[in-house]
Amino acid sequence: MPAIDDLTIELAKLPGIGRKTALRLTYHLLKRPADQSRRLAEALLTLADRVRQCDRCHNLTEDTVCAICLDPRRDATLMCVVEEAADIGAIERSGDYRGTYHVLGGRLSPLDGVGPDDLTIDALAKRVAAGGIKEVIVATNPSLEGEATALYLQRQLVPLGVTVSRIARGLPVGGDLEYADGVTIAQALSARREMP
Repeated sequence: MPAIDDLTIELAKLPGIGRKTALRLTYHLLKRPADQSRRLAEALLTLADRVRQCDRCHNLTEDTVCAICLDPRRDATLMCVVEEAADIGAIERSGDYRGTYHVLGGRLSPLDGVGPDDLTIDALAKRVAAGGIKEVIVATNPSLEGEATALYLQRQLVPLGVTVSRIARGLPVGGDLEYADGVTIAQALSARREMP
């Protein structure tokens, strides 16, 4: 049936959803009352119609400027650069960060054809060059591409007169040393600090 195939194909395009799972989700939706499927369809349409990038930081918002950028209680001298808007949620859940953000929209990946012009690096440099920002925290993922992006950002931003720092990496709270890989242990040791 074309309708089942069409939905299965579209669901399989989502991250972490393979064809089998997409088919299972399609059949699940068919078992539910039709009004539930319509609500899901309406929510997807609303998402596509209303959600856009913040004009300032490129976070996702329904407004021209996101709530974080508009919050006067945020420290405007401190900016955290993340790969994706979803990363902001993870940092916000910590409850410790009160600065602003900038979303790159990905990370440098020459093998995938993603270069500096494909990210919001120019917009970041303009925000920093405009003044007022004292420190930029680079919070890209600890992957090869994330590290390359962090190094590239450092080279672009340091000449603009700001401090560029990198989030620390290491062992998670509650983790066991015996299960950690060698790179994680090495990073935890190199980022060690004196106990108070």
